[in-house]
Amino acid sequence: MNRLQSLKKTLGPGILFASTAIGVSHLVQSTKAGALFGFGLLWAVLIANILKYPFFEYGSRYANATGKSIIDGYLKLSKWALWCYFLITIGSMFFVCAAVAKVTTGFMQNLFQLQKIGFNNIESTILILSICGILLVIGKFKVLDQLIKVIGLVLLFSTVIAFILCIFKGPVGNGINFSEYFSLKKEALFFIIPLMGWMPTAVDLSTWNSLWTVEKIQSTKYHPSLKETLSEFNFGYIISGLLSIMFMTMGAFLIFKTENKLPAESHLFANQVVNLYTKVFGSWSYIIIACSTFSIMFGTCIAVFDGYSRSVKKTFELVTLKYNYGTRLYNIILLLLLSGTFVIICKYEYSGNFGILVNFATALSFIVAPVIAIFNYLVIKKQLPNKFQPPKWLKLLSLLGIFYLISFSIIYIILNL
Repeated sequence: MNRLQSLKKTLGPGILFASTAIGVSHLVQSTKAGALFGFGLLWAVLIANILKYPFFEYGSRYANATGKSIIDGYLKLSKWALWCYFLITIGSMFFVCAAVAKVTTGFMQNLFQLQKIGFNNIESTILILSICGILLVIGKFKVLDQLIKVIGLVLLFSTVIAFILCIFKGPVGNGINFSEYFSLKKEALFFIIPLMGWMPTAVDLSTWNSLWTVEKIQSTKYHPSLKETLSEFNFGYIISGLLSIMFMTMGAFLIFKTENKLPAESHLFANQVVNLYTKVFGSWSYIIIACSTFSIMFGTCIAVFDGYSRSVKKTFELVTLKYNYGTRLYNIILLLLLSGTFVIICKYEYSGNFGILVNFATALSFIVAPVIAIFNYLVIKKQLPNKFQPPKWLKLLSLLGIFYLISFSIIYIILNL
């Protein structure tokens, strides 16, 4: 098999990972970080991308080595580990899905001007949740796999061009200090955990990459080498990391220390993000940019609902020791997830500030991250044969990453006491 054929058969899980990451953490949090603090939190973005890397890589590594998801590895580690993961997932998934769905709704309202034709926020939310549910019930992984590749390519192309043009034009405001890459402002310290919580995404989502890798192997009937699987994952991870810096740069260049402000309401925030691009490209590009930004959020939304439904189904099967539920269990979990997401969005709708929901969801993901990071490290260390073991530098980076996750979680809890 030549290289192109191999790439075609393995390409998918890494792109899905990148799509999931590029959603809220990039379009919202990275842009917001640049807009509020310039490059003062660039260090936080870099550290999060680097020190979280091993735990996501381990999901792909385990799936390739065993043909099973890393959730199976949690059970081999201990029933306590599996139950702990299960409780973390159940406890966080509704808030995570609500944050993603709320942002996606905002971009959809901005693109189709739904409020002008009579759709309020709640009705728009019902619409986006219904579309996601129908697509996943009908197509599941096949639709998701194909859709994300197209969406990701469009956003990647437009973001890179916008970033380059933005660099050439320079910052709109006059207050950017290019030597200030470490902000100690009180507001910045409180924003660090929400920023890093989903940078590049939540650590517990590493199980999704594992599940998607297994699904890709089963759907294509092709089991790639470890090198092929990791190369495909690394491609998606690197793209995700670079885009986070690009979004932060555009926020810093186009909003920081200017009269432009980031609105609290999701549809107005979406409009502001789209305007970031159109200020660079020109007004003619508004519809193109609006389409691409909504598309990536829509892809993220579908990926999040699929990932949680798939991971809860797998965990439930392992907990009950029954594996004959089929697609029925997936559909039931998806319906419950959609319903719970809608309830939470309705609750936060009355606050008028979707940023509260996003910050809570991202902070929650960061606080539970050390537990999943430790599980992933132990699963790889204890269960994989030598030929599949990660290099020493990656194991060392894992330990450093665990220390980082625990330390910043403690700092965040202390700051909020």
